[in-house]
Amino acid sequence: MANLPVITSFGGINAAGRSSGFQAYRRLVFDQLGQNEQLGVLQNLAALTGQLKLQEQQWCDGAGNAVELNSYLQELRPALLGGTLIRKLEEACFDADKIPLHRQAILSPADNSPLQFTLRRKDLPSSIPGSWQLADAAESGKVTVTVTESMSVMFQDFRESDVKCAGQLPSGFDPSQCYNSRNHPRALQMTVFGASDAIQSLGIEWEEVRDRVAPDQISVYAGSCLSQLDYNGNGGMLQARLLGNRVTSKQLPLGLNEMAADFINAYLLGNLGSTGHTNGACATFLYNLRQGIRDIQSGSHRIAIIGSSESSLVPEVFDAFATMGALASDDSLRALDKLAADAEPDYRRACRPFAQNSGFTVAESAQFIVLFDDALAMETGASVYGSINDVFINADGHKKSITGPGLGNYLTMAKAAAATRNIIGQQGLENASFVQAHGTGTPQNRVSEAAILNKVAHSFGIEQWPVVAIKSYLGHSIASAAGDQIMASLGVWKDGILPGILTTHDLADDVEHSNLDFLLAHKQVGAESMEAAIINSKGFGGNNASASILAPHVTRRMLEKRHGKAAMQAYEARNTVVQKAINEYGESTSRGENRAIYKFDYNVLGDEALSMDDRSIQIDTRKNGISLELNNPYTDMC
Repeated sequence: MANLPVITSFGGINAAGRSSGFQAYRRLVFDQLGQNEQLGVLQNLAALTGQLKLQEQQWCDGAGNAVELNSYLQELRPALLGGTLIRKLEEACFDADKIPLHRQAILSPADNSPLQFTLRRKDLPSSIPGSWQLADAAESGKVTVTVTESMSVMFQDFRESDVKCAGQLPSGFDPSQCYNSRNHPRALQMTVFGASDAIQSLGIEWEEVRDRVAPDQISVYAGSCLSQLDYNGNGGMLQARLLGNRVTSKQLPLGLNEMAADFINAYLLGNLGSTGHTNGACATFLYNLRQGIRDIQSGSHRIAIIGSSESSLVPEVFDAFATMGALASDDSLRALDKLAADAEPDYRRACRPFAQNSGFTVAESAQFIVLFDDALAMETGASVYGSINDVFINADGHKKSITGPGLGNYLTMAKAAAATRNIIGQQGLENASFVQAHGTGTPQNRVSEAAILNKVAHSFGIEQWPVVAIKSYLGHSIASAAGDQIMASLGVWKDGILPGILTTHDLADDVEHSNLDFLLAHKQVGAESMEAAIINSKGFGGNNASASILAPHVTRRMLEKRHGKAAMQAYEARNTVVQKAINEYGESTSRGENRAIYKFDYNVLGDEALSMDDRSIQIDTRKNGISLELNNPYTDMC
């Protein structure tokens, strides 16, 4: 019988704020919260963005001035809320009104007169064109160049972006300030923050957890889809020479897609277990999740850390997606709302899943979850936020277009629905499950995904399947998209509110919904009314993935059935201590404390720390050894 992968912690950062403590989720349903819960969200955002800190028992603003907490939060409220979710691009990303570029031109002599200019001798090209004649200039160190033929030059110029909004991290939050970032690409800075948030939210010291398992029983699967494309990563590696700069020794290695996992292993956990990253376009998070749950279900691993970190808010990515016609441009948003050509679009409503829409909105996000096998969760008293029933991945088959839809997502959604029914029964599937749609906000997605969801619902006898689409708030974070969806689902089971698709006022005429309930407003359902969520992802190239996620109360019911009531009572006693530590961490984040983990050049192990024989390997700093008594799955063939 397979082990159950239990979600014991989660953390991260996206356009709604910090994931741990359900803070980012609560920003999505902010207007449905009570006054105290709203103040908690505002306080966490203010602390996250450096505008609030508790110093010597006194609340202070970003400049260190004493403030009265509640009145200060109400004063900050418009800016804090306005500085989250999808919004106009901020210059912390790039100036969308003035993007630098080089424009090619040909200079030709006029009236048979030669061209002449002066430059520093050290700025001369290493290969001097044959049509150039050089002479020492009057000013020392300079030369005069005379050119008698036409010559090609590149002028510095600027352009205005067609797309001026994105799902950006909260205004004022800078992940590079959370640790000694050493010119790391932004997605790796977000990895350190987000993975630290998940580890700290565990409520159990990592060393204590690590010592309960063998070093090779921990796996980490994390990465990006588009790689690190800002200047400190692959973007700078490709731009440097064209900009007259030098490529650094770090840009290529730090630009690799799987570097998030590498950072977690090397600088956060000191992990010696399995590691990797599976790139599946917009379904990347679920591809990594499938690797982790297979490890735990099979028994080869007892802990899996799953995540993704994507930050591609750079002009080149906007330009590429816009050229594909995939993004909601300013002009297309004006056309949808019948605005004047010089009017500013409603950027908050840039992403409109399943409505009349024009494209998706790029976003950045880093999301991580920690999975234990069910026995380890019971042993440690780790909090249970849910569990992963299964993840299904299917390709589209032959395709006319690499970006076009195919049959794969029908397969993944049907399998996920069937797997969900296996656990919660037909009635549970019909009345106590909901769908976290991929919901990108493109015309193609609204038609294809709605048709898929509707057909699956009809086939399984579901009359009105609730559908939510949180990209309407956060934008599309590519690799991290399903991570955002999972975090929101965990929040539903905490506060009992299904986030409405508020940017969609009316469904488009071509959206099938006979068996679907697209929630265009928040819906209060109660914390334990929903027993499962199906997370759907559709990626370029035919990368389809759907996951069946079980609610915490369903998971606890399964744990009790497997381990017994007495074991469950003992677990709950241990969990009381763990929950106290989790609450303390949450309070520390709202006090403005930073607990990012970054252990550079820490406890580096050499071969002297390892001893082995033909039966086991022992590491000096690890309590448990690694067994070499491996099972032979081919005994009947040997």
